[in-house]
Amino acid sequence: MATDIEHHTLSVLVENKAGVLARIVNLFSRRAYNIYSLAVAPTEDERFSRLTVVVDVDSAPLEQIVKQLHKLINVVKIVELDPSHSVERELMIATVRCPGDQRHQVTELVRIFEGKILAVNQQALTVSLEGHPSKVDDFEEMLRTFGISDIQRTGRIALPKLDRDAGKLRAVKNKSA
Repeated sequence: MATDIEHHTLSVLVENKAGVLARIVNLFSRRAYNIYSLAVAPTEDERFSRLTVVVDVDSAPLEQIVKQLHKLINVVKIVELDPSHSVERELMIATVRCPGDQRHQVTELVRIFEGKILAVNQQALTVSLEGHPSKVDDFEEMLRTFGISDIQRTGRIALPKLDRDAGKLRAVKNKSA
């Protein structure tokens, strides 16, 4: 499990071109920087993709990692996301061994964590949970007591929190009144 002291979350906006992800991963590999989590997808503008990279700062100082990323030509913008000022999510899908006598316990756990049951057979359930990484960690830990046969996690995705004042409307006076 990651702590915010050891790991930092970077949101990296890059040009959506072939080979960009490979160049970024190669940079981390060449410099022996440890990637704790990596997620990438196109943005609302098809010209760009956003990488959410959770980096291990024990492998290199954060400033050095950012400096090296900025040297890559396809990197447009890098923002470090403060956990207290960002929204973070992760998705986990797990198959849990669950004979009939334990089924109720597992389904109750899924309900408590607000997860979903995706598939069922006589001996197992496949469940999913989306939420803050710490919630996903807690859910995974609880499922382990039943026995996880398969598990996949997406890695962290994150965006800055919205400014609460930005959405406020101001009154407009009617000139004809």
